Amino acid sequence: MKSLASFKALYVHREAVDMRKNINGLSAIVQEEMKLELKSSSLFIFCNRRRTHMKILYFDKSGFALWLKRLEGSKFPWPKNFDQETISVTAADMELLLDGINVWTRFKEVHFETVI
Repeated sequence: MKSLASFKALYVHREAVDMRKNINGLSAIVQEEMKLELKSSSLFIFCNRRRTHMKILYFDKSGFALWLKRLEGSKFPWPKNFDQETISVTAADMELLLDGINVWTRFKEVHFETVI
């Protein structure tokens, strides 16, 4: 299995996907909905409606690979308040997401007018 850092880009498909889809169905989503190049050195990440299953698709030198992670007793945190259908994430964020940590809510940057 390749490391997440070895990919040039990681893309999350925000809308829920039917997990019965395999390589062909997910490839069609990448090309038609996400408008991305399948054979780039990128990961394409999908989740089901209940957020218990995640599939990760990529193309390497010899063909497609598909990873599946199924959670038992919990749910993947998934982006809600995003306008775009495709969201770019870092390898570090993806590792946190796979561990069940919510990377979608960030602390707001604080600006001070004066210091007492």
